[in-house]
Amino acid sequence: MKRKGLYFLIALALGGVGAAHAQDNTAAAAGSTETSGAPAWPNGFDDRWYLAPTVGGYYNDTDRNTHSRQIFYGLSVGKFISPNVSVELFVDRTKRDADSAVFGQGNKWSNNNYGVSARYFFGDANSWRPYLMGGVMGSYHSNPFDKGWDPAAQAGVGISKSITDSADFRVEAAYRYDWDDKTQPAKNGYGDWYLGFSLVAKIGAVPAAAAPAAPPQPAAPDCSKQFRNGVNLCDNKCPDLPEGTIVGPDGCPQKVVIDLKGVNFKFDRPKKGETNIEPALAVPSSDSLAILDQAVDTLKRYPQVHVTVAGYTDSVGTAQYNQGLSERRAKIVYDYLTSHGIDPSRLEGPIGHGLNDPIDSNKTAEGRARNRRTELQVQQ
Repeated sequence: MKRKGLYFLIALALGGVGAAHAQDNTAAAAGSTETSGAPAWPNGFDDRWYLAPTVGGYYNDTDRNTHSRQIFYGLSVGKFISPNVSVELFVDRTKRDADSAVFGQGNKWSNNNYGVSARYFFGDANSWRPYLMGGVMGSYHSNPFDKGWDPAAQAGVGISKSITDSADFRVEAAYRYDWDDKTQPAKNGYGDWYLGFSLVAKIGAVPAAAAPAAPPQPAAPDCSKQFRNGVNLCDNKCPDLPEGTIVGPDGCPQKVVIDLKGVNFKFDRPKKGETNIEPALAVPSSDSLAILDQAVDTLKRYPQVHVTVAGYTDSVGTAQYNQGLSERRAKIVYDYLTSHGIDPSRLEGPIGHGLNDPIDSNKTAEGRARNRRTELQVQQ
């Protein structure tokens, strides 16, 4: 791993940053149409593979007989295996300037390291996360005195921070021990300190946020017990209306009209004491009875409806006589309704209006016939 290796690692770092930004933009676009919230990671945490280009500085063991400070660079690939633990494979390189008094003028001492490390993180993934690190490796050393492999180990601490959905930044300080006892046989190994800076670029898209749990469905009403305005709640489309509102079969407001036009009386009927309505009705009486039966049916279909039973006459006769006649007409219709199942509490009256409020002219026989009537006035 020489200078071209450094260029390769720098290219990887730049590529990782670009991938992180592209994935972050994709996630942001998806977030505009998806339900907001935490990403729905299949394992419950971000377990994507990542690349971590690293650059830093070494503080070399004085027993090496090299300059005390050198630059190192490297690359890791890893992933989280639990919410707090990550495992990485890594490679890095350090090239030291050797002391000319020991190694000769212009000589170098390089180490290429290949290993595995683990990190244990504290805190939430989106906050500053301190961590502990440990690792083992094989170290290949190359210097004027020897070339070969030695085991090495490292331990350290660091801190990490997410900067996008797909990129983290971390700083790490560690101690690394290299059991190289061949370069200088009088030395059994070397302990170096380093400080590294890494950009962690995660590979792959951020999953869509999990949809919120559906709210529990309200309990179904007991259709056998709950009513509003006489309509079962399971069929009632307007259940918030005040009790007593006149409604249709669907429970929504309805204007009820009970028209008794066509229910007309013979002249001067009913007589005092007459209780059978049919002989008092204009011929054919069957037409008037059919209209009265429709009124009974309407009142039964709308049990909350109340009506006023009012009787009227034509203008023939005195006002006093016509007042009594109008009351008898209202009373005989009132009795017809109650005898057919309409509760008297729903009926106001009977009331007589005499010759007042005609609906037609009293100058013709046809007009006077229409004025001899009874009305059911709905109380809306």
